[in-house]
Amino acid sequence: MSIELALLAAHVPSLCYEERAPEFQKELVKGLHIMRERIEKAKADAIVLISCHFPTTFHHYVDATPRHSGVLTAMECPDLISDVPYDYPGDQGLADELVAAGLSANLPIIGVNDPTYIWDYGTVVPLRYLAPQQDIAVVNLSVCLAASLEETFRWGQTIRGVLENSDKRAVFVSSGALSHRLVRGRHHRPSLMEKALDDQFVEYLLTGDYATARDTLEQYSKLAGVESGGRHLAALLGVLGDGRKAEYWGYGQSSGSGNAIISFAS
Repeated sequence: MSIELALLAAHVPSLCYEERAPEFQKELVKGLHIMRERIEKAKADAIVLISCHFPTTFHHYVDATPRHSGVLTAMECPDLISDVPYDYPGDQGLADELVAAGLSANLPIIGVNDPTYIWDYGTVVPLRYLAPQQDIAVVNLSVCLAASLEETFRWGQTIRGVLENSDKRAVFVSSGALSHRLVRGRHHRPSLMEKALDDQFVEYLLTGDYATARDTLEQYSKLAGVESGGRHLAALLGVLGDGRKAEYWGYGQSSGSGNAIISFAS
């Protein structure tokens, strides 16, 4: 099976409870609901999600836990996200395939099977919209801070190879922001320069110029302060390959960051 859908998803804390989302983030809410409809239509068996809030130091981690069950209170913002239960199936077989493929590609990959591990809000928040019935298997991936963008891109390519050869209908989610120089006050937008850089990067995606998006990602990430140094975007570009059509579903600010919902379908 091919990858049914790939997407860039926002995870800003104020989206955790839809009724509390400010007006300037309503486009993000609408876009996430549209993505839920797309995922339901695709009858997805598994969601593979890389989260900027699962940062790891030296290795790429793959959460192979058969059942993801817990209660999240976000350490970063317990006033905004507290006492949020979740209970999703995992896919240990698919996770093990990802680990094996990563190791075969000489990448520093480690599989983790630990039911006591609590998910981060970069995972929980988008899934509350994308799979609210909690009936789709999830494999959670870390962002490795010691990895270069090139290594992370190769990890994305490896993920693509596994998913394209799997018998599962898979969705890949890159959970993270574009520009990400945070300031106090969630109503603040990115600077004019950062927004222009976001717009240019998004334009590369929408026109299918993924090669230029990749070539400029490192400089863009430095100039705009892209979340996780752009690693979640490098993984996404590796997963995309060629020939996928991008669609843009919304953009919203959060404390100076720029956040977008973009889908990629074959």
